[in-house]
Amino acid sequence: MTLPTSAEGVTRSHRARSVGIGHSHAKAILLGEHAVVYGAPALALPIPQLTVTASAGWSTRTSDDQDDLSYTMTGSPSRAMVTQASDGLRRLTAEFMARTGVSGRPHIDVILDGAIPHGRGLGSSAASSRAIAFALADLFGRELSEDAAFDLVQTAENMAHGRASGVDARTVGAARPLLFQAGRTEELELGCDGLFIVADSGELGSTREAVELLRNGFARRPGAQEAFVRRATELTEAARRDLAEGRPEELGARLTDFHALLRAAGLSTDGIEALVDAAHGAGSLGAKITGGGLGGCVIALARPEQAREVTRRLHEAGAVQTWVVPLKGFGNHAS
Repeated sequence: MTLPTSAEGVTRSHRARSVGIGHSHAKAILLGEHAVVYGAPALALPIPQLTVTASAGWSTRTSDDQDDLSYTMTGSPSRAMVTQASDGLRRLTAEFMARTGVSGRPHIDVILDGAIPHGRGLGSSAASSRAIAFALADLFGRELSEDAAFDLVQTAENMAHGRASGVDARTVGAARPLLFQAGRTEELELGCDGLFIVADSGELGSTREAVELLRNGFARRPGAQEAFVRRATELTEAARRDLAEGRPEELGARLTDFHALLRAAGLSTDGIEALVDAAHGAGSLGAKITGGGLGGCVIALARPEQAREVTRRLHEAGAVQTWVVPLKGFGNHAS
């Protein structure tokens, strides 16, 4: 690709490539949705088979073009995702250039190619932002630390969702399941075998709407926020111990109990309930909403021998897609 005149001011010694590439992947929350914003812990699961790749290159547009950024999203994103990504991309790119000392106003074309469905609580916006950040770093020949990448993704996430907890921004780059609390992360100890099945209800969720619904409920009932956060913390900490100490039945029960907490807060839907019921009917150890709620996905814990039946029943109950994430794939598991 030819370098346009609008890239004048970009230091040539840093121009490592004509195209920069960045990668990221999806995530699911095991326990801790919503409560994590109030300082409670959350357990998060990378979904490495659901990926997004960003390609950033020099545009052939002229310096007279009003917009410095052009992007294309392939796969099957909704129009809402494209509009949202546009705003986040511009802010993220400006922050990247300020942090890394890129001068001038280079015209850049960005192509996003991903398999993460939007609006399902799987971290599609955070994964896209992370992939873009590393594609820009690759394009400009800059090093990007994990902390710097996190800050850039949070910039875009806060635009997309309001005040973001940061759990998505960390987990879409993680290689192993994480404990996240108050901005800090650590890898979870895995003593359980088994697998998680993520089922897409086909219903678009809305984190903003769910957060507002929960906040309004807290405002109407004195003490409700404290009770919600306290119960969420108890379940999440217990689940962490179950996961480490090899108690899959107890871990499954924590998932189901956390779902009851979210359902009582008004964050479930008929479609979500149908999937949760189907997972239980097929013998799963536990199932719950994953993500903001009001649509999106369900996550179920199953033993390997149950996976086929649980998956079949989820599809019969209306799941449009399912993905299986074995704990064994992350290492440090029970034999």
